[in-house]
Formats: sequence, structure tokens, C-alpha cells
Amino acid sequence: MHFDRRTQAALEAVGLDREEIREASDRVTEAVRADADRIAAFFDGGGTVYSDMELAHSTASIHEHTVDHVDLYTHGAALRGYLRFDTWGVPIEGGRILNDEVIELTLGPTVDGRVRFAHDRDEL
Repeated sequence: MHFDRRTQAALEAVGLDREEIREASDRVTEAVRADADRIAAFFDGGGTVYSDMELAHSTASIHEHTVDHVDLYTHGAALRGYLRFDTWGVPIEGGRILNDEVIELTLGPTVDGRVRFAHDRDEL
């Protein structure tokens, strides 16, 4: 079960028993796996994506990236991995689907922030 003890205690306080808490935990795990699959499919095959990433030495609000690949894994409620562009890469520390056209990833060191990605610049 991925809920921390404080969360488990709160769920018990509102009336859930251990089996119901375990079921909720399993549902969260399944939802994270489904999101990881959708995010992987979004980047599948590489190609060009656009982002609202803040880049050093750039005043542009939208940036174009050539994706080499994405490698994702899940553990409980955690979604992690690595996004590789043509010349650099960055760790992924979380992600979510905003809609069918836009995803948001929480990127780790060198970026350290949330970044939205789309295949069409106008979607950002």
C-alpha cells in the first residue's frame, strides 16, 4: 500500500476499513500506470513536441524539442522516468494528462519544474 500512515489514519477516521483502503490504494496504482501508458504513447516514436519550458538564454514562451525517447516506470502513486531529447535529457518526477492534446510533466534537475507539452504549438 502506498498511502503513508497519516493518510491511512485519515481514511480510517472517515470510516474506511483496511480492505477499502487497500482497494483505494490499488485504484491509485492503476490510475498512475494508465497515465504512464498515455504519456509514453504521447512521446512514442519521437518527433517534434512543443513546451512551455523555461530555458536559460531564451525569452521565447514556446520551445520546440525533438524527442528521442521516454522511459517511464511507476511504483504505487509515483511516476518517474527519463525524457531524452535529441541532444539532452531530463529526469521525470511526475506527470499528468491535462487533455487529449496536452500533458504536463514535473521535470527534475536541470529544469526543476512543471512543463506542459503538446504536438501542436497552438495547444499551449
